Amino acid sequence: MTISVFLLDDHELVRTGLRTVLESEGDIRVVGEAGTVADALRRIPALTPDVAILDVRLPDGEGIGVCREVRSSVEPAPACLMLTSYSDDEALTGAIMAGSAGYLLKQVSGMNLVDAVRRVAAGGSLLDPELTAKVLHRMRGDEPGYAQLSPQERRVLGLIADGLTNRQIGEQLHLAEKTVKNYVSSVLHKLGFERRTEAAVYATRRRDISGPQTGPLDPVRGLRDRRR
Repeated sequence: MTISVFLLDDHELVRTGLRTVLESEGDIRVVGEAGTVADALRRIPALTPDVAILDVRLPDGEGIGVCREVRSSVEPAPACLMLTSYSDDEALTGAIMAGSAGYLLKQVSGMNLVDAVRRVAAGGSLLDPELTAKVLHRMRGDEPGYAQLSPQERRVLGLIADGLTNRQIGEQLHLAEKTVKNYVSSVLHKLGFERRTEAAVYATRRRDISGPQTGPLDPVRGLRDRRR
């Protein structure tokens, strides 16, 4: 049985390297690739790969959002592996909250890459169950920093969770990109995060817990609904 794989990374050399390693194996075939979130979301549903390897950070968004979207909308849903440059709590949390099967470092060896693809294609996971439980427990907590966020900061946080860039957030909220950058810095400071991805997965978790409502837990969703 041949395992079909889709690659998402904004660096062509990275995609070429991954493709070369994977297709050197007789049972793996790369069926498509993309360099942007938009292109990936257009192509993955049409190709329905068994496995999608997704870069965490991209010019027009984040691989976490792509993983969440394709896992919920594509049938059968591909097993997703997040591709990251750093192994830390952010990578682990992002992988868990995106519903992925794990994450890979960009420095991964060819043998480990192939093994990971085969493992998740067979329904396995690269995530340690104990660490996963700890992350989910931490994310269920109601962080006091959220109460300090202004309504506008909560809107910005919600759009970060949707994978929007500062420029895209500015367009949504009719703000200058520099103003959005200041809001993002304030949100990260109040929540005690260092990186944007940490805020994104935190907001996603709050949204999942609170459900589809337009109350104070999800002001962005309410704003988008009013604009429709």
